Amino acid sequence: MLFSAYMENLFIFLGVLQILTGLYLVYEAAKWLSYARRRTGTDPGFYSPRTAVMCPCKGMEPGLERNLTALCEFDHQNYEVFFILASESDPAASIVKRVASQARGKGHVIFAGPAQNCGEKVHNLRTAVQQLPAEFEIMVFADSDGRPGHSWLRRLTAPLTDSRIGASTTMRWLIPNKNNPPSLLLAAWNAPILTMLGEDATKNFCWGGGTAIRKSVFEQSAVMDQWENSVSDDYSMTAALQRAGRPIVFLPECLTVSYVETDLAGLMEFTNRQILITRVYSPKMWAIAGATHLLFCMTIALGILLTLEDFFAGRPAMQLAALTFLPLLLASIRGAFRVTAVQEILPALKDQIQQQAWIHLLLGIWIPYLYSVNFLASVMTRKIRWRGIGYELVSAQQTNIIGR
Repeated sequence: MLFSAYMENLFIFLGVLQILTGLYLVYEAAKWLSYARRRTGTDPGFYSPRTAVMCPCKGMEPGLERNLTALCEFDHQNYEVFFILASESDPAASIVKRVASQARGKGHVIFAGPAQNCGEKVHNLRTAVQQLPAEFEIMVFADSDGRPGHSWLRRLTAPLTDSRIGASTTMRWLIPNKNNPPSLLLAAWNAPILTMLGEDATKNFCWGGGTAIRKSVFEQSAVMDQWENSVSDDYSMTAALQRAGRPIVFLPECLTVSYVETDLAGLMEFTNRQILITRVYSPKMWAIAGATHLLFCMTIALGILLTLEDFFAGRPAMQLAALTFLPLLLASIRGAFRVTAVQEILPALKDQIQQQAWIHLLLGIWIPYLYSVNFLASVMTRKIRWRGIGYELVSAQQTNIIGR
């Protein structure tokens, strides 16, 4: 029988395990906050190499023109921006060309043509790198849905003064433009990824929306070869750098804001895509994260059922309720550490972040259930849809385009 003594003993074991895991993760979150504070107070210095900022664009999205304009307003004196589209018929082309023309010589537009056997974003980046003038020393990769701050580029490139560094990277923080449930869930879903990156440069991974790399390191690490037939620019670059033994420095002070609004279909398309890409390009991370989320969800669901069963049967239920509640409380505390850090990193947005803190303190504790749906979906298919294009991810070295 489900609600037997055996099931209660099993839940007690799982509950204690979740509490111990939660305490360890709270400790790690506190360490992460300390690292973020140290990094935020770091002076980036005056390193100003010739830098190319490359931003693939496709289609319209909220705040697109303001996002692209932000890439042309950095306080870095020695850089140019290359906006890359597949076709001049892209709906975003007119905005991209207008922003580039107003960038006082810093903006350029590249039309890469249709992709073949790789993701369109990867194809656009490969084309831009191939056309990049030889005098550029640093390459920076940005996304069109992000809105980085004024000092973002100077801070992102600063660690590359050390030639041993493979790349410097950051992560996004999503701010919902709407208060509809899918947009709020997307912001809560994204937040835990932030604390997966940290002080240990050997464990970090590149994020395609904010990564800087020396051109020489890019070439020596054979990133272009890794990108061939790939749909994931960041995971493939990470694999190339790891193979070359190059560390990746995470810069929380370069956190990039992205304003989002989506519906249920968009939420599931985005989250399912991210987890399937992880399964194909980082199977070990996928397996560990999947097991962790599924076990958490199973423990909380079992605790709620057993607590209600004992309560309605007139038996003591407080000990079961406590074991169910404590892992949720610890998850909320981790969310509070993230929100605290982001407020300090992005002081201009402090009020807005405070107003949305409840998303990460309350809604965020149930996000493992959404992650579990994503992990289960990634077992069922190898197909994704990304900005209107269908892909089949056969392997990390083979991508089939199945529909435009």
